[in-house]
Amino acid sequence: MDRPLMDKHGRAIRYLRVSVTDRCDLRCRYCMAEEMTFLPRSELLALEEIALIAERFVARGVTKIRLTGGEPLVRRDALDLVRRLGRSVGAGLNELTLTTNGTRLATHAAALADAGVRRINVSLDSRDPEIFRHVTRHGDVRQVLDGIAAAQAAGLDVKINMVAMKGLNEAEIPAMLEWTSAQGIDLTLIETMPLGRIDEDRADRFVPLTAVFDDLSAQFDLTRDAHDSGGPARYWRVGGTGARLGLISPLTGNFCDSCNRVRLTTEGKLFTCLGHDDQVDLKAAIRSGGLAAVDDAIDTALAAKPARHSFDVAPGAAPAVSRHMSVTGG
Repeated sequence: MDRPLMDKHGRAIRYLRVSVTDRCDLRCRYCMAEEMTFLPRSELLALEEIALIAERFVARGVTKIRLTGGEPLVRRDALDLVRRLGRSVGAGLNELTLTTNGTRLATHAAALADAGVRRINVSLDSRDPEIFRHVTRHGDVRQVLDGIAAAQAAGLDVKINMVAMKGLNEAEIPAMLEWTSAQGIDLTLIETMPLGRIDEDRADRFVPLTAVFDDLSAQFDLTRDAHDSGGPARYWRVGGTGARLGLISPLTGNFCDSCNRVRLTTEGKLFTCLGHDDQVDLKAAIRSGGLAAVDDAIDTALAAKPARHSFDVAPGAAPAVSRHMSVTGG
């Protein structure tokens, strides 16, 4: 293995999240403005460049890669990238996985499984058709539910990611946990994060997961579980089922001390923290100096990786960063 990936705070980097596109076929209210301007395709990293950079991270100690977006499956060559990176599974890479909104899973689930993906996260904030359409601005929840069924039929483990939102889906959380547990699916709840300007004040929708967990504990038998998915979630076993509840709580339960992640955007920017703007340009590095320049740029980024984010969802607070989650990668 080449030079290990270690930041100045002594944290080993083992997890690379790669945004293969900033585009999405939904417009979730907490993630995007209704009218989004996406990057021109000419500014994106080529598939070969993404693969070379990702493989370089694996050579230096990354053991988990997650492909994200936007919606990764809207990029035409996304499956080619999955197949390429899938060859590294078992050869330095322990896991190749994907976060998707599920709208295209029915078409692509079998191909993902064939390429070496074993587990996927599906973003699903409501099973109610009207609430789902409101949150996504135009989505059809049946497409997502069909995609989840196709993924399970293909042998993929599915985890649902649900952003908790006051006044939108907060009341649906117990029913979602009951449904996922019955399906043998893990559910991870996520606090809304102040990334990018959207069309409403996030403080109006913020739900602290501490309160949500207290409510769920009164309805379900929840036992702390040592399961580690490689990311920031903490898990509880749902009694009487084989399923888990995960919590990602960047505001009420900061997890920065154990951060093991960096993010590569679709245009080649490497961000070492979701809540800061510090970045290096790996597209410029690979095009000007090849993988040696990529290594140097990675080292520069890790030397500047901040100790923690600075999220704030107080009423009227500005977003922590101006870029939307879809730009950095969900």
